[in-house]
This record gives sequence, structure tokens and C-alpha cells, in this order.
Amino acid sequence: MRDHGRPATLLAAGVAAPAPDKAITHARLGRPPARDEILHAGRLAGLDPEDLARRFGTPFYVYDLDCVDRQVEKLRASIPPSFDLFYTVKANPALAVIAAHAQAGLGAVVGSAGELGAAIRAGSPPSRIVMVGPGKSDDELRGAVAAEICAVTVESTHEVKRLERTAASAGRRVRVLFRAAQDIAARLEWPPLVGDDGAGKFGMDRNDLRDAAQFALRSPHLEPLGLHTVSPTSVLDARAVAEQVRATIVSARRVAVEAGFPLQLIVVGGGLGIPYDPSDAPLDLARLAGRLNEFAVASREDPVTRRTQFILAPGRFLVAEAGAYVARVVDRKTVDGNHVIVLDGGINHLLRPALIGQEQRVRVVTGRGAARGASAQKAWPVTIAGPLCSGLDIFAASIVIPLPDIGDLVAVLDAGAYGYTQSMPFYLSRPAPAEVAVRNGHPELIRPRIGAEEWLDRQVLPAW
Repeated sequence: MRDHGRPATLLAAGVAAPAPDKAITHARLGRPPARDEILHAGRLAGLDPEDLARRFGTPFYVYDLDCVDRQVEKLRASIPPSFDLFYTVKANPALAVIAAHAQAGLGAVVGSAGELGAAIRAGSPPSRIVMVGPGKSDDELRGAVAAEICAVTVESTHEVKRLERTAASAGRRVRVLFRAAQDIAARLEWPPLVGDDGAGKFGMDRNDLRDAAQFALRSPHLEPLGLHTVSPTSVLDARAVAEQVRATIVSARRVAVEAGFPLQLIVVGGGLGIPYDPSDAPLDLARLAGRLNEFAVASREDPVTRRTQFILAPGRFLVAEAGAYVARVVDRKTVDGNHVIVLDGGINHLLRPALIGQEQRVRVVTGRGAARGASAQKAWPVTIAGPLCSGLDIFAASIVIPLPDIGDLVAVLDAGAYGYTQSMPFYLSRPAPAEVAVRNGHPELIRPRIGAEEWLDRQVLPAW
């Protein structure tokens, strides 16, 4: 999955610091607009960051589940009744996070047997789970069939035949969605959107869609439902999201009519973005709601789509701003005039800034830089780095923040999505961070720290 945000400069060392008389004060920097997120008034989910660090150690991830609930309700209030909400589990597959969405009534979109097991264990009813993704193994298909989930999305004519054999062997009738390649939308004059089509790895073209649907229609073991499309990712333009939905409906209608099956379900994807850059405007939900309502009205007037249900399946939008990655400053230095801050955790825990080339917001949350009245503190261009033996291990370069001291805590924000599980925890054999969830002001450890000795215990030294 790829974001296309403002590129970040990844540096092995630091960023040139100004002389003391060129220091910048927060009063001259301006502030981003207030948003509903985990950090407010220097507290994480309403709690003192230092108290969390003393209890759970550093580094750690922390998720505000009350913030997740508010995001769910905000989005739910913006969509028509014919649009159902599902949570895309890959954004954050922590059991507590999946459970929060299940308790809020959301279904789950899973991309592997592991995510399917996690969703079920977290309390998602199998009838509210859709499995997606290319290259599903026979074991994964058998697991999906055995669990009797809502639907399995197939990505090729070969996969639909394998699913049919699996369903026949189990004596089951399986509900099927067909995934359209992004070029289907392009032929429908879908405007270019931010995203990555995976060089064709996702979905089928129009001919294969028709053939797969007709094959499913002939089989007593498959029930064709509708279409699922590739979603661009982290889109902040409501018009672009609406065009994605429109193109998906048009594609689904065409496939159903050509293949001759009733169009029951369309998964219009997710892709709803959050403003990683403070200068970005958030997604205009009111504008999106207006367009979705137009589609809902038009669908009710069309005999092909009159009884069609729609699924909107965001992930990032619901959880990103509810999470933070917190690490402690272990070193502070000036190299050739450059201020460099080194934390006790790096991109082995939060890879996204280096992987995507997009910095995330960084805040000093304890010490002088986070004290009351910190707006009057001097701030400097600073490089925030991790402890890894890699020049890529940079969270942010040239960010203007109060200069933290050794022992202070630093939080990387917007880390509730594509953080812990999009990292590379085995690199340099450092411990994996703890994960903490907060509900109603009560923090709970939801995944303990995994130490280097546990990595070693999973290996075998040959006897030869």
C-alpha cells in the first residue's frame, strides 16, 4: 500500500541548525487547526505520557479507542442508510482495535487467514466479514469457506475456480464478490487518483470479470453478489472519493447485467485519508455525504441496483489519528551545527515515514518543550532519528520543535494505522514495542513487548 504525500528528506546525520539568535518561537509558527486525535493539551488519550511510559516502558504504541468511536460515529452520520460500514483490518489488526469496531457494529474486511482469525477472535461475526486480497492459498480459501463468512472476493478466473472446488468439497454455497482492476475505472473516465494499482496484481479486466461471474452463476456452490474495486489510498479530496464510488457502481452494474445475476452487494472500497501534513485540509465529509446521497437516490430508481447494498470499508480514517508511537530521547548532539535527537526506537517500529517518503507529525510530550506555556519556548529545526545502524532511520528532518532533553518523551502522531504491523521488528534484534489501548481513561496492555531473547527462542541452532 502506498501513500503519495509530500516527500521527506531521509538523512543519515542531521539538519543544519541556526545560530542561537536565529531561533524560532512557536508564537511565529502558527498552529494547525484543532482535530479529534489522541494528543490534547500534552496528554495522550487524556493520560500523562510519563505515567504511561513508567507503566509500560518505551517505546510503545498507544491507541485512544474513544477517539476511534468518535471517528466511526462521524463517518456513520455522513453516509446514507444503504451504505454499510466495514473496518479494513490491515490498517491496524490489534485485537482490541478490531473489537472496538465490532462493538460499534462495523463489519470487517480481512486480507489473510491470520486477519480472519483475528477478526473472529475479536468478536466480529463471520456473517459480517469479507475476505479480500490476491494470491489466497488453498488453506485460506478453506478457512474462509469453513467460517461461513459474508463473502470472498476473487481476483482472477483461476481463483474463482479454486474457490468453487473448495466450496464443493465442503458441501457449501459461498457468496462471491469479483474484484475489478483499476483500469476498468479508467475506461469509465474515472479521473486519476492518488494510489497504486500494484502493476496489475489486483483484480480482473472486463472480460475476466464477466467470465468469472458467469462461471459462478453456473455453479451450485457459488453465489455471485457483486463487485469490489481497488481503492486509492489516503485520499483527502471528497470529489475524488465520490468518483471512485460512482465508477464502482457503474462497473458493478455492467458486470451484473452482462453476466446475468442480481446485483446484491458492492464494496466501494475505503481510501479515506487523514491530513498527515498539518497544512492539508481534512476530508470534507459534508461534501462526500451529499454525493453519496445522490448515488443512493439514483440507485433506488434503477431496477438493477434498487436492492443493492453498499459497503464502505475505511481503515486509516478510523484509526490513524487515534494512535501515537512514543519513544524516549537517549541522545542529543550537534554535528557540524546540526541538532540531532536520537530516540530509543526507530523505523524498525514505525517504518511508514521512510517507506512512503512522508513525514508524520512529531511532538515533544514531556520535559521543558511540553511544559505549560511551551508556546513561549524557543524552537529549532531538528532531526528526529532512531537508534538503528541505518541512514534511513529518520522520523523527521528539519522539523521546528522545542529542543528536547535526554530522557524526554517524543510522540510520533497519526500512528494508529500502518504503524506496528507495517514495521520491520526483526531488524537489529531490538525489542518490539508494547501496544496499549485506552478506553474511558483506563489504559490496558494489549500486546506486551517482545524482547530479543524471544526472537532467539524461535530459532534453532543446527547440531552439525
